[in-house]
Amino acid sequence: MAKILVQDTSITILSIDSKDYISLTDIAKYKTDDPPAVIANWMRNRNTIEYLGIWESLYNPNFNPLEFEGFRKQAGLNAFTMSPTKWIDATGAVGIFVKTGRNGGTYAHKDIAFKFASWISVEFELYVAKEFQRLKEEEQKQLGWSVKRELAKINYHIHTDAIKENLVPEEIVLNVALFGVTAKEWRDANPDLKGNIRDYANINQLICLSNMENLNAVFINKGMPQRDRLIELNKIAIQQMKVLEGVEERRMLK
Repeated sequence: MAKILVQDTSITILSIDSKDYISLTDIAKYKTDDPPAVIANWMRNRNTIEYLGIWESLYNPNFNPLEFEGFRKQAGLNAFTMSPTKWIDATGAVGIFVKTGRNGGTYAHKDIAFKFASWISVEFELYVAKEFQRLKEEEQKQLGWSVKRELAKINYHIHTDAIKENLVPEEIVLNVALFGVTAKEWRDANPDLKGNIRDYANINQLICLSNMENLNAVFINKGMPQRDRLIELNKIAIQQMKVLEGVEERRMLK
């Protein structure tokens, strides 16, 4: 679950099976204190029914087209009423669902939610889309960070398992080459921090560390002495960090 703040309105977003569903109830609060009435009023609109029906036909193989046709013919008439529950029960719709309990309310797939927000206010819909996109970009950054960190950790374990018979731990070689200190020296200098030096590395350092672990394994297989490996890895670490930091600076300038 995530939340975005749009023009002082807090909007809840749920991720279900890698699909984003946005609270229509929260969106409606931008306009009124009676969200269910606003949602029901939107759903009795002929254009809304047609849009919902087409969306379900595209993405829901179990959608009931006969019930949809019946609603489509009645939509817009004075006596026609519609609610999320009525729509779901009759057509087997999956684009909208009703959640009870905490953060309860009516939720809709982002495609549908943006359509509803546009009906509420075109300007508001644009702000909702903007904040939603910002949230997705932040999530991708976090995902990228986590993936890089996990890959570095996995690579590290594979590397250390492969060379565990060495008398001097290879972790010392790599830590000194990249960070300039051994793990013990780092812990002594940072007694209040938990974990180890690698847990506090940035993305560029983790990328460089992963590359160096692979190179270190190659150097070991070639029989290169540890002292020579340390010198060579240190040179490579400095060169790679300069390149990575240069790329980061260019991104920030853009």
